[in-house]
Amino acid sequence: MLAPGLLTRRNVLNLPAFNSWRTLLRTARHRPSSTAAHKIQPRVLEQHQPQRQFTRAYPASKVMEMPEDVFRGLTDRFAGVTVDGREENLDKSSFRDKLKKSLDFWTKNKNRAIWFRVYKEQADWVPILAENGFDFHHARTGVVVMYRWLPEQESNNLPTYAHTLVGVGGLVINDRDEVLVVSERYAMIPNSWKLPGGYVEPRENLIDAAMREVAEETGIRTEFRSVVTLRHAHGGTFGCSDLYVVVALKPLNLDFKRCEREIARLQWMPIAEYLQHPHVHETNRQFVCTFLDYQKRGLSITCRDDVHQVLKKKYNLYYVEREQKEQKEQQQDQNNS
Repeated sequence: MLAPGLLTRRNVLNLPAFNSWRTLLRTARHRPSSTAAHKIQPRVLEQHQPQRQFTRAYPASKVMEMPEDVFRGLTDRFAGVTVDGREENLDKSSFRDKLKKSLDFWTKNKNRAIWFRVYKEQADWVPILAENGFDFHHARTGVVVMYRWLPEQESNNLPTYAHTLVGVGGLVINDRDEVLVVSERYAMIPNSWKLPGGYVEPRENLIDAAMREVAEETGIRTEFRSVVTLRHAHGGTFGCSDLYVVVALKPLNLDFKRCEREIARLQWMPIAEYLQHPHVHETNRQFVCTFLDYQKRGLSITCRDDVHQVLKKKYNLYYVEREQKEQKEQQQDQNNS
């Protein structure tokens, strides 16, 4: 996905630049396997598969040199300061005095955004921070993050907290042209049939999430075939926007193990029946039709693991790929002509 900045009018790629970028991408696709970037091998969800954790390989922040009566914080590249409550052990009175001195220091030092991570055991800090101009930015179980924007002559351009939930659906079709469908115990539309799926966990890849959800709900182990499509909506859970990504998967076993907590019924349903079933939503039919069209045209949306050249962070690159058989046939046609 392109960074938001690349989508603005000022940063639209001209045609020569785009063609150069496209050429580099095609070249990168065929790098030797010894390089850092390579196309992923077929993913298979193993039982008790450990969740991969990525760590930053570059200095995102550093400890700021401060007087003893000022909160010790980490500075970022935007001249912001983050104070972690677990690094401080103060009562309300001492916290109030130290906060005032710290704000004076940070203002003179031309720092910009000041962030406080306040944990449950420091809940009495919250009203003091609010009295001193701090507002809520986001919260998770056990911790709330509050901030204050110091520059008076510069508008606040801090990003909002994560506002989009990401879900996945697993489109699993077996060799008998049957699609794996479930009827949820607490379905929005009672007795309806849909694809197994759910929310992506933090720091979990889309493909891994789809395979995990299918295994948890149905007991079917799978491997990756193609990304199919995505649906984008607003006004969802907690007022967030919602991204739903459908991933086509190949089943490695056919015996069910139903999740009784979430799933009321499940079955292998013939594709022809699925596309005409009155209890299948039209959008879910479209998912299957789209994948069948990809197969007919020899297309897939595949994925490659890569590493950012500067940040040294792993990421997944998704792109359209034509099946090798089709590529060879086209090459032969060109040679014959």
